[in-house]
This record gives sequence, structure tokens and C-alpha cells, in this order.
Amino acid sequence: MIKIKGHLICKNSEETDLIRQLLPEHTRLTKKEAGCISFDVTETTDPLIWKIEEFFKDKTAFDNHQKRTLASAWGKETSSIIRDYIIFEIT
Repeated sequence: MIKIKGHLICKNSEETDLIRQLLPEHTRLTKKEAGCISFDVTETTDPLIWKIEEFFKDKTAFDNHQKRTLASAWGKETSSIIRDYIIFEIT
């Protein structure tokens, strides 16, 4: 299993607004992916920081998620937002 834990860090309120706009569709599509066990991106008490916690069945499922994400509106339009996360492989 693959676990991703960390944060999205926005530089300004425009990036936060962009996350709010695009996240529902990104979440919906991610949860439909084969091998997605759970996917949560939530606001924190700091409006510029969002908590990430994702679980995928295996590395292949996660790699497929990454490929889809890069080609999506989410991937293209949020590419300047800082991603600070750690990937764990749980055996």
C-alpha cells in the first residue's frame, strides 16, 4: 500500500480559491480510480495550508494517479502550488 501525507501550501488567497474551485472534481475523479483506497485534501486552520492524506492499493495505482493528475485541469492549473508531502510504502 502507498500512503501520501503532507500539505499543499498556497502563496496567496488566489491559490486557495483555485483549490476550492478545482478540488471537488479532482477528488471525484481520484476516488473513481482503480486502486484508490482513500483520498482526503482538507483545509486547515491556516487558510493557505491544506492537509493531504491519500492511500493507494500499490505503486502502480499511485503511478497511474500521478499520470492522470498531471494531464488534468487540477494538475495544470495548480502546478505552482507547493506540494510538501512524504510517500510511504506500507508492506
